[in-house]
Amino acid sequence: MRWQGQKLGDVDEAALPGLESRAGVLRTVTTPDFAGMTFHEILSKSALNHVPGASRMPFAWTINPYRGCSHACVYCVSPETLILCADGRQRPLADLEIGDQIIGTERQGRYRRYVRTEIRAKWSTVKPAYRVALGDGTEIVASGDHRFLSDRGWKHVADAESGHRPHLTTANRLMGFGIGRAGRAVDISSPSYRRGYLAGMIRGDGMIFHGRYPSEHRTRDIHMFRLALIDDEALSRTRSFLEDEGISTHSRPFAMATETRSAADAIHTAVNRDVEAIEQIVTSPENPDIHWDAGFLAGIFDAEGSSSRGVLRISNKNEEIISLIDRCMSTFDIPHVIEPPRANGVVTVRVVGGLPSRQRFFAITAPAITRKTDITGTAVKSVADLRVVSVEPLGEDRDMLDITTGTGDFIANGVISHNCFARGTHEYLDLDGGSDFDSQIVVKVNVVEVLEKELRRGSWQHETVALGTNTDPYQRAEGRYKLMPGIIETLAASGTPISILTKGTLIRRDIPLLVKAAQRVPVDVQMSIAMYDDELQKAIEPGTPSTQARLDTVRALTDAGFRVTVFLMPIMPHMTDSVEVIDTALRRIKEAGASRVIYGALHLRAGVKPWFMQWLGEFRPDLLSSYRGLYPGVSAEAPKGYRQWLAKRARPLIRLHGLDGQHEDDYPVRGTWSGTSSTSPARPSGIGPVRTIRPTASAPAQPMLF
Repeated sequence: MRWQGQKLGDVDEAALPGLESRAGVLRTVTTPDFAGMTFHEILSKSALNHVPGASRMPFAWTINPYRGCSHACVYCVSPETLILCADGRQRPLADLEIGDQIIGTERQGRYRRYVRTEIRAKWSTVKPAYRVALGDGTEIVASGDHRFLSDRGWKHVADAESGHRPHLTTANRLMGFGIGRAGRAVDISSPSYRRGYLAGMIRGDGMIFHGRYPSEHRTRDIHMFRLALIDDEALSRTRSFLEDEGISTHSRPFAMATETRSAADAIHTAVNRDVEAIEQIVTSPENPDIHWDAGFLAGIFDAEGSSSRGVLRISNKNEEIISLIDRCMSTFDIPHVIEPPRANGVVTVRVVGGLPSRQRFFAITAPAITRKTDITGTAVKSVADLRVVSVEPLGEDRDMLDITTGTGDFIANGVISHNCFARGTHEYLDLDGGSDFDSQIVVKVNVVEVLEKELRRGSWQHETVALGTNTDPYQRAEGRYKLMPGIIETLAASGTPISILTKGTLIRRDIPLLVKAAQRVPVDVQMSIAMYDDELQKAIEPGTPSTQARLDTVRALTDAGFRVTVFLMPIMPHMTDSVEVIDTALRRIKEAGASRVIYGALHLRAGVKPWFMQWLGEFRPDLLSSYRGLYPGVSAEAPKGYRQWLAKRARPLIRLHGLDGQHEDDYPVRGTWSGTSSTSPARPSGIGPVRTIRPTASAPAQPMLF
């Protein structure tokens, strides 16, 4: 593994809040080989972790040389990427904060629909950048790890270095509405936009009155401006814009609410100079710029526009106003038609092209009334040309941002973008549960030295020590730090039995050491291999070694003399529980040389269930209702009836293949989905309880963990 060019960060006691009482920060390391990832090398005060007596875990001691997992992917996009917010506006990702309301999607019935969601976490990283170009001119800058929803499911921007993960090609079409070509930028804070908005709003829905009223003593000249609206957003914007022009207005109730009509408020003034100034402002300039045009469209839409059933319309009787709307729409290439006048003389300008054109109008003009810009509940049915035209590496690292949302996705530059699920680990260190688990890896560089001291204590009872109960000891970072050889040698030298569970093929490096250790103490090795369909394995475990690579590792360990147990966990209802799938898995496990199989049905912990269900809704929406029935409410495990049905199916097959041993009901193990040792935001962890089998004359103690 290459670590050239690593950088040492300044030692900072605040770099890892929560570790001060347990360890000292030695240094912080970044490296090009792990872009976007930081390794905090610490001096830990302890190596052995004692499991509380009240725990259900049937082992007493663990060692976790790492906290966090460097297998994991970091998904991220450029900070200037426009994110669709709940108010219908699109804002740069850099401007958004935790707690902001934005738009995501979820499947409802037959369709995926746009829904409101919340930003739950936000973080930054530096990663190699790619530019994705779409047929309508939309461009997105993102990392190669980022995923977008295509017509063929979720796809990464680029293939992994090792290959074999779903990624974007020119045969794909993204889902959403896009934003088209950037075109000319509109400055909605400019005086020109402000005057355009006032012209559209006041000419569309305002009233300006001049009158002369003679009386017995004198003749009174009356000058009055009034604007009455049911939407406070537009009324407040208009009043604020008038104040910026030096015009003061007063507010008052205009109409009370009834069963068929909303309440309306009004702003008004009877000051002659202010009324004259308003008349001057709303007059169309001889040579309006694009900022005035955008403001005018926003104002006339707030005054006279609608967005009913996804169709954007603006109606008015005045020929000059209709002509202005037509010209301004054409300025921004917004497709539209002018419908024939109705019997009352009202003419309607209708935007055509569906949601992409509608969202383009909103993005350019920025109207004030959010109820008109809301797309909540709209089905994801894009008519935009969102074909992938090219995916181009930019040849440089860039600052990237990502967010975690309640729906697991968000709308980036008008296309549906996957986010990284925040997981509940690392929080005991006061580190973020989303990005920090993947990107802030705590490495106990002195774990071997501390372990040697702890094992020399007279109180040490040489109980089995389990590795792999929290994070994978053979994650990628182990290739750099090489902590496991020292741990293995130290445990063996002290006469302490060893149990290792991993998904990582890096364990093959240490086979010679494990062989030597096994000559002194019982050594158990378990390999977690749950998926035997390549596509499903890539979807659930995209960051882990392939199924075949892990089976080859089982063969290498078996050839070295180890009795390897394979954890066929979790077995997933309706996906991996058929006779054919289980039989195929057992046949491949047997061919790899494993001695036994432990199986178990999917177990959904409370903190994991929401994002598993989100994953299911994305990859197998047809199974979502079934899983909700199997795992209702807070239920974590499959119903007893299903587990009994699975036992009747799995046990005979295990015996048939000669892989029989103790089964689920004999060992307190469960197939679990967890954030603690996952190697990607949406995959099973493969970590769970251990069972120690008391040694017999022919078999050493065999701690089992999953």
